[in-house]
Amino acid sequence: MLVAAFVLSLPAVTPRIYASDEIQYFSYLRSLWFDRDVSFENEYEYFYQRNVGRGEGFHATFLEQYTDAGRRPSFATLGSAMLWAPFYLAGDVIARTAGHEADGFSYPYIAAIAYGSAFYGFVAILLSIRAARAVIGHGMLAGLLVWIGTPLLFYMYVSPPYSHACSAFAVALFVTVWLHVRESWTVRGAIALGLSGALMAMVREQDAFLAIGPAVDFVVTALGINRRQPGASIAAAVSAAAAGCSSFFVGIIPQLLAYKALNGRFGPSALVTRKMSWESPNALNVLASPEHGFFIWTPLAVLAIAGLVLMMTRGDGRARRVGACALLMVAIQVYVSGSVDSWTVAGAFGQRRFVAVTILLTIGLAACLSAALDARPRAIVRPAVGVLLAACVWWNIALMAEFGTGLMNRQRLEPRRNAYDAFVTLPRMLPDLVRRYFFDRPSFYRQRP
Repeated sequence: MLVAAFVLSLPAVTPRIYASDEIQYFSYLRSLWFDRDVSFENEYEYFYQRNVGRGEGFHATFLEQYTDAGRRPSFATLGSAMLWAPFYLAGDVIARTAGHEADGFSYPYIAAIAYGSAFYGFVAILLSIRAARAVIGHGMLAGLLVWIGTPLLFYMYVSPPYSHACSAFAVALFVTVWLHVRESWTVRGAIALGLSGALMAMVREQDAFLAIGPAVDFVVTALGINRRQPGASIAAAVSAAAAGCSSFFVGIIPQLLAYKALNGRFGPSALVTRKMSWESPNALNVLASPEHGFFIWTPLAVLAIAGLVLMMTRGDGRARRVGACALLMVAIQVYVSGSVDSWTVAGAFGQRRFVAVTILLTIGLAACLSAALDARPRAIVRPAVGVLLAACVWWNIALMAEFGTGLMNRQRLEPRRNAYDAFVTLPRMLPDLVRRYFFDRPSFYRQRP
């Protein structure tokens, strides 16, 4: 049923590049595929000359500055290009056989990565449902709600050339491996966890910090060594840790080599690192700012995080540990996002960096639903929960519509005005918006007087 729903939703995918981040992630793939390098000047020029990437500062940042290696800078990483590559190959074959320009830029190539992102976002939901079932006992409803009630929906269908749907997949894969490996912490499992962690870090650098959650779980497990055979237990733990760390560093070698060729050093651009304030001055704003807060953009996240708290405080031993580590991972994402100077992500849809924790939100929401639906009196609680969930989902969809139609200020939320438009203005406009989205989508991109 889920697969059929995803296939039927594919016409909603928008195969279009329009923002600087999208250009950077796409340029990695196009440059490696056609030019065999990580020099992106020709890709940047291509989009700039076609009136794409004309946002404030694009030319000054990407077509006037140089890295220490003499290349044009990029804030992107390699992971999305790796994940998109099979789809890009299909786009290349279509371009060469269907009469399109086989230059890496034409419609089949752009469409390929757009549908690739939608695919990875959907797989992230499948992995999230599976993880919730393993920990909570159910997860289908939670997975569906997270799919349509968080910014993942936007980055799967409206702006898929961003890295965020790929990020949701990479983190979901990492967490899925962790939940399997933590049952025994074998060397083989640690290697799988290290490699999946490397992929996660290559898709989005900041997601590497999420590895702290499983690391804490491993340390707590290792501290409870078998007292009958302490030497053997310690040796097994050290072997697993060494295998996991080694596989991570082996897996991330392609990114290190790309950094060296692009930046002249084995690390990200100085333009990225100088944006970080590690005391995280905006951690609370990231969550609760009325204009930019994650909880305001995505109220469903409040219920999901409440579910993780319930797991940590009320679950059995396994659920408590998983809930605590998952809550730590969300907190780390808050900390890192609050450390970035551009924490508001103004001009983007929602607190997009939290798309990465899709699987953690699904697990938490499944736990919250379990608690809420078992609460009494059921005749009152269940309808109330249903109304609350419907409002959260509609808020996400309505903000997407306001964002696309220009009803909202894209630089910040204006909660009172946006709420009025969401629940009063948009319901009247909905039939025409649906028609335009599926049959006249360019009408959303035309310049307004």
